[in-house]
Amino acid sequence: MSAQAGRSVKGQGEALSEAGSDEALRPRPETEDTGPGLLSAVLARENMQQAWKRVWANRGAGGIDGLGIDETAQRLMREWPAIRGQLLRGTYRPQPVRRVTIPKPDGGQRELGIPTVTDRLIQQALLQVLQPLLDPTFSQHSYGFRPGRSAHQAVQAAQAHVESGRRVVVDVDLEKFFDRVNHDFLIDRLRKRVADAGVIRLVRAYLTSGIMDGGVLMARSEGTPQGGPLSPLLANVLLDEVDKELERRGHCFVRYADDANVYVRSRRAGKRVMALLLKLYGRLRLKVNEAKSAVASVFQRKFLVYSFWVAAGGKIKRRVADKAKATFKARVRKLTRRSGGASLEQVVERLRIYVLGWKAYFRLADTPKVWRELDQWIRHRMRAIQLKQWRRGTTAYRELLARGARPEVALLVAGNTRRLWRNSGTPLNGVLDLSWADQLGIPRLC
Repeated sequence: MSAQAGRSVKGQGEALSEAGSDEALRPRPETEDTGPGLLSAVLARENMQQAWKRVWANRGAGGIDGLGIDETAQRLMREWPAIRGQLLRGTYRPQPVRRVTIPKPDGGQRELGIPTVTDRLIQQALLQVLQPLLDPTFSQHSYGFRPGRSAHQAVQAAQAHVESGRRVVVDVDLEKFFDRVNHDFLIDRLRKRVADAGVIRLVRAYLTSGIMDGGVLMARSEGTPQGGPLSPLLANVLLDEVDKELERRGHCFVRYADDANVYVRSRRAGKRVMALLLKLYGRLRLKVNEAKSAVASVFQRKFLVYSFWVAAGGKIKRRVADKAKATFKARVRKLTRRSGGASLEQVVERLRIYVLGWKAYFRLADTPKVWRELDQWIRHRMRAIQLKQWRRGTTAYRELLARGARPEVALLVAGNTRRLWRNSGTPLNGVLDLSWADQLGIPRLC
């Protein structure tokens, strides 16, 4: 973190500290105190300061009030004592979330609900108190949005089930899960784990706060939209009921958020498990997308955009699912368009952010040959951009000679500027080579 960023974090923390001073954070018994309990722990000064630091670090867009991080800090300095009093009395009403949609890798749209920064702060403070209490009660087979657990661990657990001989998977897709969570069912499950009326009331207020879309306020009777800190934890509270039933019956399964796979030894067993899951999810009023769900060979399905394959000797290995690889190439094509007008350095920087993030997620893949092929393909595209930016004639000829190209090769490439893709292949492999790519900072997958 830079010194300037550090000073900014410190400044925001001090702003909240002033807004949440000892006097402001001390309950007023005659009007505000609900007695000792979780809500008091949520609103404790140290917890609120920690929540603010997390919200500030995540940044993110503002909600319907149009206030960003800095503006919200100033508001809290003035209004936090009053907001805290409302929270303790149970009269605080969260503002509606702002609806936005983002593209999904498969071409669809994912709906998000963006709370105001103030509401993100309160949700984060709730999360910091509730998660340590709830997380230890969740199934060991659940990996999504849990401290110390990750998608990589989920993929490795799935691989272990396949290696044990369970080569049939019951792959269940829940249709618009976060939009269809039943509020009454969720609150009922939460109340069984959290004995604090103030917290329960506040969580329900967030569930029913409504959605603002294009200036129109829509009431919400179901769903916990993605975008707020609490949604993943609440999803685990609801889905843990299915996990526990699968555990009770001795099934081998892995769940990451609403993505669950059960591993069995035969299709007949898989069909029985599928019928069970349809029943269990139906009890929670969740809809299974039967068109996307299946009982199939593990080698025909993907899990968290990984798939499995059998190497020599029968060893089970991991690879990037075909659809994810196609999405990667489409994204790289967009980032490396020759008509984009960006400099080579700007293209490299955009590419670096995406490729290194993709590489970090797919580092478990046992496919070095695929990585080499993708690296070569990326460098091919970058050479084409370089040739176009050199333009035509003597510039390209002179640059190629300076990099050690034979005169006949330099002449051929410089005089054929309309065939950028072809000329940036074999003729230039030994000129704009790996060292050229490394010097530019073009990221590598291997």
